[in-house]
Amino acid sequence: MSKQLKNKIVIVAMYQFVQLDDFMQMKPLLLKICGENNIKGTILLAHEGLNGTIAGSQTGIDNLLAYLHAEPRFKTMNYKKSYTNTSPFRRLKVRIKQEIVTMGMPETDPGELSGKRVDAYQWNKLIKDPDIITLDTRNVYEHEVGTFENAISPGTYKFRDFPKFVDINLDPQKHQKIAMFCTGGIRCEKASNYLLKNGFKEVYHLDGGILKYLETVKKKDSLWLGECFVFDERVAVDEDLMPGSYVQCHACRRPLKNSDLKSSLYEVGVSCHHCHGKHEAKKIEGLRERQRQFEMINRRKKTFSENDF
Repeated sequence: MSKQLKNKIVIVAMYQFVQLDDFMQMKPLLLKICGENNIKGTILLAHEGLNGTIAGSQTGIDNLLAYLHAEPRFKTMNYKKSYTNTSPFRRLKVRIKQEIVTMGMPETDPGELSGKRVDAYQWNKLIKDPDIITLDTRNVYEHEVGTFENAISPGTYKFRDFPKFVDINLDPQKHQKIAMFCTGGIRCEKASNYLLKNGFKEVYHLDGGILKYLETVKKKDSLWLGECFVFDERVAVDEDLMPGSYVQCHACRRPLKNSDLKSSLYEVGVSCHHCHGKHEAKKIEGLRERQRQFEMINRRKKTFSENDF
């Protein structure tokens, strides 16, 4: 690894679908190992497996991955790395959930039945097939930030709405070849399981998701358009997996491009044109107070930095 990358914060998106009867007991263990290595971010635990996005030093991340890989159930865990100058997370959270990615169907088992994985090198050829329907399993605001050429958005705002989209819009007799993708691969594992259980025969998904594709495929060969939305303070990453050009509305969490910031309905930390007028007065005041506190902390940090001789 180059010295330049060695000094950067490492961000890891990871997941593993595996039956965890002891997931409750894993929480304090993960809190301990992450705390010892100064790792921030969020890890979700459920009976169906583990899902997380975390950040830390290269040494800290290596220690956590070594700890997980020593456990046979996580030996082949799927993960992707990217790098940034500052941590996109402020604290560590390890949460117990019904599902590690919420589709409203905790009984789903992608380990038992899942679509055919297609690596980044084969993906371009697959989605150029005229008989293929390329389906973006992410939500509409993620799709708007960036997607693949000719990909169809389900128009959802929550992943739990995906099965309804399938039931209404797709027919296993008419739509016989479907290729799906998502940010890191986890949503496609569940989505492909649902399609296969409902009679769809040829279901493919991008192995490692968009993040692996951007890491692997050269720009000149890429069919990706735009940036990729991520669920942390970077908001989006570009084709080099570096922080992109979007900011996030703290009220509704929607990504905002530069032109959105010029709207008269945009108030930093409080609202944007997507959510203006949809919040109660009490929540608005709370958001404004949070923004005031945030700005005060930043001013203090700046003052300390300027006086740090």
